[in-house]
Amino acid sequence: MSAAGPSQGDRPLGGAARSAVRGEHASASALPAWPYPRLCAHRGAGKLAPENTLTAMRVGYAHGYRMVEFDVKLAADNVAFLLHDATLDRTTSGRGRADALLWRELSRLDAGGWHSAKYAGEMLPTFAAIARWARAHGVACNVEIKPTPGRERETGAAVALDAASLWRDAEVPPLLSSFDEAALEAARDAVPELPRALLLDALPSDWLDRLARLECVALDADHETLTAEIVAAAHRNGYRVCCYTPNDPARVAELGSWGVDTIITDAVDAIAADSLK
Repeated sequence: MSAAGPSQGDRPLGGAARSAVRGEHASASALPAWPYPRLCAHRGAGKLAPENTLTAMRVGYAHGYRMVEFDVKLAADNVAFLLHDATLDRTTSGRGRADALLWRELSRLDAGGWHSAKYAGEMLPTFAAIARWARAHGVACNVEIKPTPGRERETGAAVALDAASLWRDAEVPPLLSSFDEAALEAARDAVPELPRALLLDALPSDWLDRLARLECVALDADHETLTAEIVAAAHRNGYRVCCYTPNDPARVAELGSWGVDTIITDAVDAIAADSLK
């Protein structure tokens, strides 16, 4: 869950952010409902299995995790599928832009051999396949909208529309998130009722204003940027807090003690899924 780069206008904590921490941005607001677990498996099972594959989701589930985070983008023919990078090179047998191939071509790639021989032949999954598995197993989902450059709004709208259909009548809706504000804005415009979180790798001074503009329910920040005061400020202003990706049990416990609502981790084998109450 890394950003392609800093969001436009990112700058050190200052001005409005300092005011928010002091409680000057807004009066106390009611927190939105939060049906999600305290701990979430990053890209399925972190580093134990090939990221963003069905096998990774199953490994996370086997370790007791009942929420998974994964990245979704569009193929050349607009089929939504799971992949983190803008290119195929790192985690598949393919090369080049991830959106240059049709789904039938992407489905033939090996998405597991890069990780280890044990997983050679693992397929890229469609968003629909992961949604069906998650709903069948009672697993909550954090769907990170990860557009290939140039397809930000198109991807945001398409993923939101797919999510609304795939989780129709679900008790727990997917949480949509993105570093890309244009994609998140398009998701909001397409399906305003789905909950959204803004991903930030650094807290800009206007972070609360950005959350408000995008009508988010949560801040999703790099855990290294968070303090107890920032978590309290977010809650005071009516926003839940997620963070990524602490893998040290002591750090996870600290974040939990501050009231971080959901912590996304790779360390599913070292941090028990029920360790935060």
